[in-house]
Amino acid sequence: MDEIRRLERKSRIRNALWKIVIFALLIVWAIVVLFPFYWMLLTSVKSYSSYNAEYIPKFFTLSPTIANYIQAFTAVPLAKYFANTLIFTLLTTGLMLIIIVLSAFAFSRLEFKGKNLVFTLFLSLMMIPNELVIITNFVTITNAGLRNSFPGLILPSITSIFYIYLLKENFEQIPDELYKAAKVDGTSDFKYLWKVMIPICKPTIITVIILKVIECWNSYVWPRLITDDENYFLVSNGIQTIRESGFGRENIPAMMAAVVVISIPLIVLFLFFHKKIMEGVSRGGTKG
Repeated sequence: MDEIRRLERKSRIRNALWKIVIFALLIVWAIVVLFPFYWMLLTSVKSYSSYNAEYIPKFFTLSPTIANYIQAFTAVPLAKYFANTLIFTLLTTGLMLIIIVLSAFAFSRLEFKGKNLVFTLFLSLMMIPNELVIITNFVTITNAGLRNSFPGLILPSITSIFYIYLLKENFEQIPDELYKAAKVDGTSDFKYLWKVMIPICKPTIITVIILKVIECWNSYVWPRLITDDENYFLVSNGIQTIRESGFGRENIPAMMAAVVVISIPLIVLFLFFHKKIMEGVSRGGTKG
């Protein structure tokens, strides 16, 4: 009996030590991940003079200031970049949602000749890197006279093979009996999609919306390529313009303030909806 108790005590001690090691590693990893954000926020509230006076960087400040945030909005049209990005994000996400929902419904419920072949060809497009189609999109948009315009920014981003595939897998989890019963009752395909399929697959649709919003907000290569008019710059292009200008190179605290302002919407979005993202992605990978 004493030997059993001794073994149980050793097992508890071993498990406790293992948990301590895991938590210690997680804390270290969290510090490594969060430190750049802390340093960005700290630098943004330091005055220009105090920042330049630091020969050895300090990890705190006793005199925080919001002057850098004011300067970030007055020295460059940061509010304009925000408005452009908001328009681009909302329109792109809305149009893409309509296209992928209808496409996923067609591939999951409708029967038409060559459906499997068409879907296989769609999936094969996922193997083509985006960099290979940028030049084609650039030539197409340029020939259509849509450079430096919102349609030119939006059109190449209004569909996604991956999101169609993800949503199709979710739609196929809904029993066929519901669809057949709805058709017997005279329900149209669109009404069945709107009343039954979309509500059931709401977590995945919310996940797609969040991921697309993040993608649009962080979009850099295509907007940089297709726009050279500052009136159509997004926040990513705006930050690059700030960095390349004398203002961004000389006034690092104000530059960091602009980066903080631009990062806040995505950070808040992720903190509020990260559980929805994980729920939607895990739902897409589960069948049956």
